[in-house]
Amino acid sequence: MMKTRRDVVRVMGGLAAATLVACSNDAVTAPAAPSAANLGSCTNLQTPAGSTVAAHLYATGVQIYRWNGASWDFVSPSAVLTSDAQSMNTVAIHYSGPTWQGIGGSKVVGTVVTTCTPNANAIPWLLLSGVAAQDAGVFNGTKFIHRVNTTGGLTPTTPGTAGQVVSVPYTAEYVFYRAP
Repeated sequence: MMKTRRDVVRVMGGLAAATLVACSNDAVTAPAAPSAANLGSCTNLQTPAGSTVAAHLYATGVQIYRWNGASWDFVSPSAVLTSDAQSMNTVAIHYSGPTWQGIGGSKVVGTVVTTCTPNANAIPWLLLSGVAAQDAGVFNGTKFIHRVNTTGGLTPTTPGTAGQVVSVPYTAEYVFYRAP
């Protein structure tokens, strides 16, 4: 049994050293360059020739719907975007507009240009035009946005009660492009 603070520090230091030794064999690699979206059969979502990828981010969130008494109205997305598929490195949030805002303050607002539905069980893939609201940060110079590889997020299929709000989980990949 440890009796002093020194004993606790010595044990904790030993655990930290053991952890570092265990991890020391891990290869350190630079982050991969962001990749363009694989559009598969959705060729109508192509960005203009010469567009370059600024960021490829992964979203986990909800699509929010409200029952108007006769049908479900789309209200807003609400998602967290990360730079990795494991959701370990938060980069931005996504909300109404549609708007994407980086943790550093950069922001881009999108407008849907066209859609494609490669999976009837998920919200459509999108090509959006974008207007960046700040000259620095992850969304600097963004002119186009892809929403691809979607899961979930579909409008509810059963009626609700007047004013009821439902949040439907979804995931997607968002790819942000700078124009030539």
